[in-house]
Amino acid sequence: MLKEKFSFNLLKEDASSRLGKIITHRGVIDTPAFMPVGTQATVKSVFIDDVISAGAQIILSNTYHLMIRPGAKRIKRIGGLHEFMNCKLPILTDSGGFQVMSFSKLNKIDREKGVIFNSHIDGKQILVFMLVYYKEKINKV
Repeated sequence: MLKEKFSFNLLKEDASSRLGKIITHRGVIDTPAFMPVGTQATVKSVFIDDVISAGAQIILSNTYHLMIRPGAKRIKRIGGLHEFMNCKLPILTDSGGFQVMSFSKLNKIDREKGVIFNSHIDGKQILVFMLVYYKEKINKV
């Protein structure tokens, strides 16, 4: 995402709460936001038009699950996640860091290469490069 196409405007503060607006090249998200989860590139049991009708302005999709199924190659071949999901809304993808911890029995951390996951579906090994932040945190352990 290009920096000049992204901004956050703080509209109001009251004690510990904030009202804001995130502006992206894919759309505007009012915060706080209702953000349905499309774990494997779909919000289960709901058409995308129904998600929009419910007031969602953004969808969260889980990087680990996208990587396992449907897979990065398939998503790229179709033209990216928005095309794959047939979704015009902004999509936030997480870092996958939660799965590093929650699937700790299915992965190995290699300080030089990244995280090596064994898929919970078929056991296939998958290498995930870590962000510098995670690498620094792991090196301190």
